[in-house]
Amino acid sequence: MEHSLKTFHYAELHCLSNFSFLRGASHPEELVQRANELNYEALAITDECSVAGVVCAHREIKEHQLNIKLIVGSEFNYQQECYVLLAPHRQGYAELCQFITRCRRAAVKGSYDFKPEWLLDLKHCLLLWRGPSLNEKSLIIQHFNGRLWLLAERLLDEHDDVNFDRILQLAAEYKLPITCANHVHMHSTERHALQDCLTAIRHNSAINDIAQHLFSNAERHLRSPKKLQHLYSSALLNSTLDIANRCQFSLDEIAYQYPEDGVPKGQNASDYLRDLVEKGQKIRFPNGSKKAIQETIEKELKLIKSKGYEHYFITLYDVVQFARSQDILCQGRGSAANSIVCYCLFLTEVNPEEVQLLFERFISEERHEPPDIDIDFESQRREEVIQYIYRTYGRERAALTATVIRYKPRSALRDVGKSLGLNKIQLEHVMARYAGRYHSGSWLDAVFPLSETNPHQARFRTLIEQLLTFPRHLSQHVGGFVIANGLLGDLVPIENASMPDRTVIQWDKEDLETLGLMKVDILSLGMMTAIRRSLQALNITMSDVPREDPATYAMLQRADSVGVFQVESRAQMNMLPRLKPRSYYDLVIQVSIVRPGPIHGDMVHPYLKRRNGEEVPDYPMAALKPILERTYGVPLFQEQVIAFAMVAANFSAAEADQLRRSMASWRKKGHMHILQQRLRTNMFKNGFSEEYIARIQRQLEGFGEYGFPESHAASFALLVYITAWLKCHHPAIYLAALLNSQPMGFYSPAQLIEDARHHSVTIEAVDINHSNWDHSANHNAVRLGLRLVKGLQRDSALRLCEQRPIGGYKSIQECMRAANLNKHELEALASANAFGDLAEHRYHARWQVAEPQQGDLLRNDLSEDSGVWPLSAPNEVADLLEDYHSMGVTLGRHPIEILREQGHLGSSITALGLRQLNHGDECFVSGLVTCRQRPGTAAGVTFVTLEDETGCTNVVVWLRTAQQQLQTLLNARIMQVYGHVEKDINSGVTHLMAYRLLDLSSALKQLEIKSHDFH
Repeated sequence: MEHSLKTFHYAELHCLSNFSFLRGASHPEELVQRANELNYEALAITDECSVAGVVCAHREIKEHQLNIKLIVGSEFNYQQECYVLLAPHRQGYAELCQFITRCRRAAVKGSYDFKPEWLLDLKHCLLLWRGPSLNEKSLIIQHFNGRLWLLAERLLDEHDDVNFDRILQLAAEYKLPITCANHVHMHSTERHALQDCLTAIRHNSAINDIAQHLFSNAERHLRSPKKLQHLYSSALLNSTLDIANRCQFSLDEIAYQYPEDGVPKGQNASDYLRDLVEKGQKIRFPNGSKKAIQETIEKELKLIKSKGYEHYFITLYDVVQFARSQDILCQGRGSAANSIVCYCLFLTEVNPEEVQLLFERFISEERHEPPDIDIDFESQRREEVIQYIYRTYGRERAALTATVIRYKPRSALRDVGKSLGLNKIQLEHVMARYAGRYHSGSWLDAVFPLSETNPHQARFRTLIEQLLTFPRHLSQHVGGFVIANGLLGDLVPIENASMPDRTVIQWDKEDLETLGLMKVDILSLGMMTAIRRSLQALNITMSDVPREDPATYAMLQRADSVGVFQVESRAQMNMLPRLKPRSYYDLVIQVSIVRPGPIHGDMVHPYLKRRNGEEVPDYPMAALKPILERTYGVPLFQEQVIAFAMVAANFSAAEADQLRRSMASWRKKGHMHILQQRLRTNMFKNGFSEEYIARIQRQLEGFGEYGFPESHAASFALLVYITAWLKCHHPAIYLAALLNSQPMGFYSPAQLIEDARHHSVTIEAVDINHSNWDHSANHNAVRLGLRLVKGLQRDSALRLCEQRPIGGYKSIQECMRAANLNKHELEALASANAFGDLAEHRYHARWQVAEPQQGDLLRNDLSEDSGVWPLSAPNEVADLLEDYHSMGVTLGRHPIEILREQGHLGSSITALGLRQLNHGDECFVSGLVTCRQRPGTAAGVTFVTLEDETGCTNVVVWLRTAQQQLQTLLNARIMQVYGHVEKDINSGVTHLMAYRLLDLSSALKQLEIKSHDFH
């Protein structure tokens, strides 16, 4: 075999991965694996102005114990020249990161600026250079004396001999050393077609139209020893080893230090943290804390100190204190809610006396990874917190974490299709075949049927299969911040984000975990804004909300939860009458149970039966009772599964933690299959049945899809209760807060308003004489705000309100004169009928704002009695359509009620009427499509929500029906559904099991509504 040649020694020093976005055609993992197979001594990952891919390569080498050295470097291009920088040691690596940061920060997101003279600031990096001439490079040659090599790369194209001879001549002329490389873009020649495809995508063209930009052959791959020895002399090959031997830096050398700014002078971090915890403890437990609480606090503080995490907690405390000082509502969640220390520091709100905490889920002696604290801040004010972090630590020490945006089916189909020259109609045909979610087998088989032998189709499919999961670009994480004690740019390059005043590092969450860097999650939650607005209007705090209010639970038991945090989806609404929550802990269960973990593990029905007294709780072994008793013997939470594994399968604490981590990544890495086999074997030895073991294993896989830790559910349950209480007792105030916090949540403003009207909340129209920018509540009424008017800018609306005289505007002309709105904004107000009594109707208002105002306008003295031609008022349907067009909501009759009156719906039953029918009855209903869902746990079922003038209907569409009537299912805005009633006797939950779907959208062709689909 080629790679068995014992005399072969080589290090590839110039290699791009697919983190040189739309250039490299192989994953970093593929590159190091292939280089190892070929017996390379070392491989340099030198992505263009980036180190985004090096951690992936580093992780692959360590996990698979590959016998190859990874060199960290980066490529920079300037005109016809290529500069490759390599990091020889830790100082050189820091220098490389700072240089990349400089180049990236000098340009907009996605690009970089590079000037060769900037290289003169580098003291440690090694430089490989390739280009046509060394004229005007004397300073660089002198500066990099002993660190510079000319780069010979035999690519066997039409210019190969000329380029190679030129490099040899330059080396001789300037007495510079020379080395060789292959400008690698792919690990194998099999990726050549994909490389062409990526080039076409990069140039936004078809492959056939960019021949001048394509590589003429597939030589930019990791070549075999035989090929390399044929192309390069022994001296050149050996020179690669000399350079590689000078590159001794490893990513393992990166030593992260927590920021130490928060500790007052004269105090150490451990003592200061204890002081903060003790102060918080007195506030949290004003009557004194129980012995068990105190013991747990001591245990946590001891472990935090032994791990050296004090500064991490102090940093988070500082951020949260800033938010609270600015009245920005925030709350921690996730595994941090297992910590009483976090509770005493006001990082979390879960009272340890109300739930069972497992601190080891947050931090453990066996786990050598930093803690992870997620804190939700008000979405509309989170930017204040982000900018506070930048101000406090500086942009040299703090930046957001990256998220790698990867190719998924839709984006891959679209981009590959364009690269192959498909026109818009052909692309639409391909995308229609994909149809998102309705394939009984592989979606690829649906898009590219095996019965079709077209070679173009085979090429298309192959490219799609290769491109899927490829990184497309870096984006910013939803809120993960990295804050360093020293210069963050010494650890990882920093670049500009697309949003102004934001900067992002080049590594994602998994990269940070691999290298042990701390990430602080400053997350955004729209519901926090709505809660703060509501509490502010009531002049109370979260702690003032009465606990365990019967009316609130009664409302939830009726599934009356539109707008209630986390329990407003149709699946949650269906569960509420079955679970019938009566306490806070019931809400913890409610939040968690409608998740893939419990559903895949067949845990939902056993739990409900045991809770309702229909089945006796079962504990397969006595030692499991303390773990499972609070959930009637059914494991619903990650913490329970971990503790279960330790007892039922004799897992060590370290193995149990490994199981926890593998649950989150089993689909990507497949690690959990090994642990599952060990779990199965040990459980069987301990006497568990095959059926029970299979259920546990299915649940583990479900948690891999999405499973809640109990601490996370406990944090969310607090918000569930508070929002439910607000909806129950202060529906007008809560509605106004929800509308003012948009965009957020599950429902559109129109649906929220419709629901409030069913709860006797009076909705008052947008009116320039009564509305402010925000929606406002007064007793049991809500005045809609000007923010609802499409096309009206906030500054203009505020000006309109500020100039509004006492008693209001007396005419449209007076408003136009005072507010100085532009023509489009005036037309938007007229279209929304926001001039109210100042015009007979919206057509009249529109005519007035469009009327020529020549002499009067010049004198800035508009006539108050402008002549107006008589205009007919719009009919009810025209009013309805313009309401939706201008505001997305109507206060007139529901569209379905109008269609019903006009006879378009036949004898279809209302949503209210459906609930009066019996199980098995046949009927048909009509409504606006407000939601389509197809959860992975539903065995191919699609859930559709239809809204009419009396409420909502839950429609269940089985896969066969969906496939047969797909266009109607996916595209109808108004749908008529024929089916059989399915009704649960105990809970009253009612569904319509569909067998026929009709699209009635043509009855209101211009109706502008959007459904909330497949979220």
